[in-house]
Amino acid sequence: MIIRFGAVSAIFALLLAACGGQEPAKPENQKEEAMSASPFAAALEIPAPSVEKRPVEITQHGVTRTDNYAWLRDAEWQQVLRDPSTLDADIRAALEAENDYYQAVAGDLEPLREALYSEMRGRIKEADTDVPTPDGDWAYSRRYRDGGEYPLYVRAPRNGGDEQIIIDGDAESEGSPFFDVGSVAHSPDHRFAAYSVDRLGSEYFVIKVREIATGEELPDVIESADASGAAWSADASGFFYVERDDNQRPVRVKYHRLGDNTANDTLIYEETDPGFFLGIGKSQSGEYVFAASVSQTTSEYRAISAHDPLAAPVLIAPRENGVEYDVEHHGEDFYIRTNADGAVDFKIVKTPVSAPGRENWIDWVVHEPGRNIARIILYKDHIVRYERSNALPRIVISTYDGASHEIAFDEAAYSLGLSSGFEYDTNTIRFAYESPSTPEQIFDYDIENRKRTLLKTQEVPSGHDASLYVVERVDAKAADGAVVPVIVLRLKSTPVDGSAPALLYGYGSYGATIPDSFSTNILSLVDRGVIYALAHVRGGAAKGQQWYLDGKLDKKMNSFTDFAAAADALIAQKFTSEKKIVIYGGSAGGLLVGATVNLRPELFAGVIAAVPFVDVITTISDGDLPLTPPEWEEWGNPITSAEEYGWIAEYSPYENIRDTDYPPIMATAGLTDYRVTYWEPAKWIARLRDDARSGPFVLRINMGAGHGGSAARFEQLDERAHLYAFALKALGKADAEPVKHGK
Repeated sequence: MIIRFGAVSAIFALLLAACGGQEPAKPENQKEEAMSASPFAAALEIPAPSVEKRPVEITQHGVTRTDNYAWLRDAEWQQVLRDPSTLDADIRAALEAENDYYQAVAGDLEPLREALYSEMRGRIKEADTDVPTPDGDWAYSRRYRDGGEYPLYVRAPRNGGDEQIIIDGDAESEGSPFFDVGSVAHSPDHRFAAYSVDRLGSEYFVIKVREIATGEELPDVIESADASGAAWSADASGFFYVERDDNQRPVRVKYHRLGDNTANDTLIYEETDPGFFLGIGKSQSGEYVFAASVSQTTSEYRAISAHDPLAAPVLIAPRENGVEYDVEHHGEDFYIRTNADGAVDFKIVKTPVSAPGRENWIDWVVHEPGRNIARIILYKDHIVRYERSNALPRIVISTYDGASHEIAFDEAAYSLGLSSGFEYDTNTIRFAYESPSTPEQIFDYDIENRKRTLLKTQEVPSGHDASLYVVERVDAKAADGAVVPVIVLRLKSTPVDGSAPALLYGYGSYGATIPDSFSTNILSLVDRGVIYALAHVRGGAAKGQQWYLDGKLDKKMNSFTDFAAAADALIAQKFTSEKKIVIYGGSAGGLLVGATVNLRPELFAGVIAAVPFVDVITTISDGDLPLTPPEWEEWGNPITSAEEYGWIAEYSPYENIRDTDYPPIMATAGLTDYRVTYWEPAKWIARLRDDARSGPFVLRINMGAGHGGSAARFEQLDERAHLYAFALKALGKADAEPVKHGK
């Protein structure tokens, strides 16, 4: 059979009806009125690029779909990641035409973008330094110069003395259109630093080594390394790293001895299953390096003695489908965070170093449904765990005999960050606290005295008066009765009578939880009377692992209906009104907004989709793409299963565009993005112009960066200004003046 999914599949149509998304076609005069009322009415008169159609028929499980824009994927895309100049000329012309069209549509927003950029930059303390982290006789930190784009990694004697620069990002970046430091790892003897650098944006990192005191570069250079960087042996004679293959998959753990030819590096472990990616990390004790093979639902760890790096790695427990675990070390035991034995929200077990297998795992912190244990850090005398319950984080500290206490916080919504530091024998831990209205505060916490010491409060040079804002939590009820937490930030002066516009943000995949944190950037919208809302939809883990499980695979549609329910709740409680909401998401969050706008296009004033994962059925059917095999456990495998093909086909944004009026949509892309390849948003925007009405639909592609855009901090602000200016125009707030903070 042949089905054109653009005509909306049957189950998707039922969901539209359930969400109130089915509506009769508008008479022509109503359509014209809607277009003339749009802030982008003039832009709709600008001819959009006419992307050539080169139809390709794809048949899976007896279903044939037509893709007119498959040709936008360069046949040599892997080479393009390494050398963007090799991009096919026809594809380059099509992408450059998209950038030209975006500029034509949004050119009038240049003054607003400049204002937004100036505001956002004015909130950054340009010459800023992180709180130094002690390690032995030294304290390591990162700082920025006034006007500098990239960080400097530095150290100074712990008890005072002259600073030594380890990596000068501004100097190192010269001559590179893209530059990003992935990691900097100093050796245990504090003599060397192994650091990784990406100069393409495609996350092909190169590891280099330098002597810290002299700045001298060693000849040791590792190509095609993973961003996880280096893990040093105990005697600092060499380090472990992860090597990527030609498909950008991290597949081999190797050990490099300083001074040796890198071609002779020792292979420690190779992962042969493309559904598993490798990573490395060092135990807090410094005694072990762990090699982790991880898929979306299963993990397997190997322990390598940091004192005997060439010894055979010890398998902790063989992989078992659906069982996740990670490992830390203390004395004669390994402590393991795991979901084994039905512990959906994870528990902690311990097992002897000498015999770490599953048969010897003993519960140390039992599973408690709804309390998601997200992380553990082991120190000499204490174990610290980071948990989430009912969409709020907390820090719990225990002694090894089981006595515990919690660090308490008061606000209705907040974010916590927990730093492990470098030291093992310490009674001081460091954490960060912030909320949507409260700038970040860095504390040291004395475990014995249970006292916190404020080390630093984030400065906002242009001024920030937290008393001008209010943070609220809205409970949105999904169709099946699930309660979706929505965190709202607004000016106290912004009325709650339905008249205010809103920006609704979400992600909702991989069990990731977007923190309820402070953003100096989002204030540029809030200060103009826009209500900012963050929806913790299913697919994330804000309310525990079950919240995640209820938003993946065959339950993925819950993410999108939750997001629509969040918008409905904001309207019902008079925070905003229909057609006064811009939805915003990036990467898998781009899927969230792309699928939701297909469900409820009439609900929104605009869509911002940053590097959006929108061609899901095609991408997840391509096992050659770098990230696809591990993704089958998140979305389903449409290659082997007709049922799982059907799950994805029901919501994939590219296939479910409707023949109706859509709000203005802006997508972004990065040419060297290997996570969401550039052709996904390019194809989506082209098809929106074919199958939907109204708009406009625009694409802004960074021809010199990858998934995260520029790594330069001020260039990042410029990129954000483009998104926010588009959103403000869609909301009718392009001419609004921000509230003044009196500084």
